[in-house]
Amino acid sequence: MTISVGAGLTVNALTIDVEDYFQVSAFAPYIKRSEWDLRECRIERNVNVILDMLNEHRIKATFFTLGWIAERYPGLVRRLVNEGHELASHGYGHERASDLTQQAFALDIERAKKMLEDLGGAEVIGYRAPSFSIGEGNLWAFDCLAQAGYRYSSSVYPIKHDHYGMPDSPRFAYKVRPDLLEIPITTLRVCNKNLPSSGGGYFRLLPYVLSRWMLRRVNEREQQAGIFYFHPWEIDVDQPRIAGIGAKTRFRHYVNIAKTENRLNRLLVDFAWGRMDQIFLGNPLVEASLADV
Repeated sequence: MTISVGAGLTVNALTIDVEDYFQVSAFAPYIKRSEWDLRECRIERNVNVILDMLNEHRIKATFFTLGWIAERYPGLVRRLVNEGHELASHGYGHERASDLTQQAFALDIERAKKMLEDLGGAEVIGYRAPSFSIGEGNLWAFDCLAQAGYRYSSSVYPIKHDHYGMPDSPRFAYKVRPDLLEIPITTLRVCNKNLPSSGGGYFRLLPYVLSRWMLRRVNEREQQAGIFYFHPWEIDVDQPRIAGIGAKTRFRHYVNIAKTENRLNRLLVDFAWGRMDQIFLGNPLVEASLADV
């Protein structure tokens, strides 16, 4: 379902996963959680750069924020809320949902929600699992999210990937529980396969013109709003390099980081953007499109 503004432009959802470079799942074998507080934290600098960029373009976005980050940088949380952005949950300590028991997951999402709401002074209704780690093996996570009071999740990436993905799941927003929407990361369907077309490492790896073409095709051919995501560390060329990591991990994390900020500025101009909650919740057109799901 297309959500339009102005002269028929589709409004896409701009989302930022607020975690620092040393917290990414790929670095877990190399950096112990007990060492996180010993690392140089770059998140405040990077999120402030992003907020300034969004202000310049007059764009509001959704920030899926770790409780661990919010606890240490409450001023950052208050700034993004005060400037009109949506504060959403990324869990507390970036533990993959697939690595947790149902009880531990429930405690994590409840802890993060309460902490973010207390620090930000705004209701938190959205959640994104670290590394898109809700899949066929832990669909009970949706029950936990609904019970905790979340109204939507953006935790499923309908692609085939070595670390995550549910390629056979719906590609666009659907009711995963009566009071809970799942809003998957955007893909483009080509030759019976879902191709990633919505940010992260793929946005850095692929030429910008290709990323732009894929998102436009979803908007224009399928009449759907896209969900784009990125991380603050992806604009940070000066972040400390992690020693000893494998070649595959090194490539995925660092490829084209020097180009990301310029590409994002082009993306913000080329498309219309908004917050997840305002695009998908309380909108009669969206609700009508979901009625038969």
